[in-house]
Amino acid sequence: MGKTNNQGNNTKQGLKISIFHVLVILVGADLILLLAPELGILNSILFIPDIYTWPALIIGIIMLVFGFRGLYKKK
Repeated sequence: MGKTNNQGNNTKQGLKISIFHVLVILVGADLILLLAPELGILNSILFIPDIYTWPALIIGIIMLVFGFRGLYKKK
Protein backbone atom coordinates (compact mmCIF):
# COMPACT_ATOMS: atom_id res chain seq x y z
CA MET A 1 0.00 0.00 0.00
CA GLY A 2 1.14 3.50 -0.74
CA LYS A 3 1.99 6.00 1.90
CA THR A 4 -0.40 8.84 2.54
CA ASN A 5 0.72 12.37 3.18
CA ASN A 6 -0.04 13.68 6.61
CA GLN A 7 -1.49 17.14 6.92
CA GLY A 8 1.48 18.12 9.09
CA ASN A 9 3.90 17.47 6.23
CA ASN A 10 2.11 19.79 3.78
CA THR A 11 2.82 23.10 5.46
CA LYS A 12 2.91 25.62 2.65
CA GLN A 13 2.46 29.22 3.55
CA GLY A 14 -0.40 30.84 1.72
CA LEU A 15 -0.36 34.23 0.09
CA LYS A 16 -2.64 37.10 1.00
CA ILE A 17 -3.66 39.67 -1.60
CA SER A 18 -3.87 43.27 -0.42
CA ILE A 19 -7.15 44.90 -1.47
CA PHE A 20 -5.60 48.37 -1.15
CA HIS A 21 -2.89 47.51 -3.63
CA VAL A 22 -5.46 46.08 -6.05
CA LEU A 23 -7.33 49.39 -5.91
CA VAL A 24 -4.10 51.32 -6.47
CA ILE A 25 -3.41 49.19 -9.56
CA LEU A 26 -6.92 49.82 -10.90
CA VAL A 27 -6.70 53.60 -10.39
CA GLY A 28 -3.25 53.72 -12.00
CA ALA A 29 -4.45 51.73 -15.01
CA ASP A 30 -7.50 53.99 -15.36
CA LEU A 31 -5.30 57.08 -15.35
CA ILE A 32 -3.16 55.63 -18.10
CA LEU A 33 -6.11 54.48 -20.22
CA LEU A 34 -8.04 57.71 -19.90
CA LEU A 35 -5.33 60.35 -20.10
CA ALA A 36 -2.46 58.89 -22.10
CA PRO A 37 -1.15 61.51 -24.55
CA GLU A 38 -2.37 60.93 -28.12
CA LEU A 39 -3.92 57.54 -27.20
CA GLY A 40 -6.14 58.02 -24.15
CA ILE A 41 -9.89 57.59 -24.29
CA LEU A 42 -10.69 61.04 -22.90
CA ASN A 43 -7.95 62.55 -25.00
CA SER A 44 -9.55 61.21 -28.15
CA ILE A 45 -12.96 62.67 -27.26
CA LEU A 46 -11.88 65.97 -25.70
CA PHE A 47 -8.81 68.09 -26.21
CA ILE A 48 -6.80 67.85 -23.00
CA PRO A 49 -3.53 69.81 -22.94
CA ASP A 50 -0.24 67.98 -22.54
CA ILE A 51 0.36 69.74 -19.22
CA TYR A 52 -2.28 67.41 -17.72
CA THR A 53 -1.75 64.22 -19.70
CA TRP A 54 2.00 63.64 -19.16
CA PRO A 55 1.87 64.02 -15.35
CA ALA A 56 -1.20 61.75 -15.27
CA LEU A 57 0.70 59.14 -17.28
CA ILE A 58 3.71 59.33 -14.95
CA ILE A 59 1.51 59.16 -11.84
CA GLY A 60 -0.35 56.16 -13.32
CA ILE A 61 2.90 54.29 -13.95
CA ILE A 62 4.12 55.06 -10.43
CA MET A 63 0.83 53.79 -9.00
CA LEU A 64 1.11 50.57 -11.01
CA VAL A 65 4.66 49.95 -9.78
CA PHE A 66 3.68 50.69 -6.16
CA GLY A 67 0.61 48.48 -6.42
CA PHE A 68 2.41 45.47 -7.86
CA ARG A 69 5.26 45.71 -5.37
CA GLY A 70 3.00 45.19 -2.34
CA LEU A 71 0.29 43.06 -3.88
CA TYR A 72 1.17 39.70 -2.34
CA LYS A 73 1.92 39.20 1.34
CA LYS A 74 2.63 36.06 3.34
CA LYS A 75 -0.04 34.96 5.80
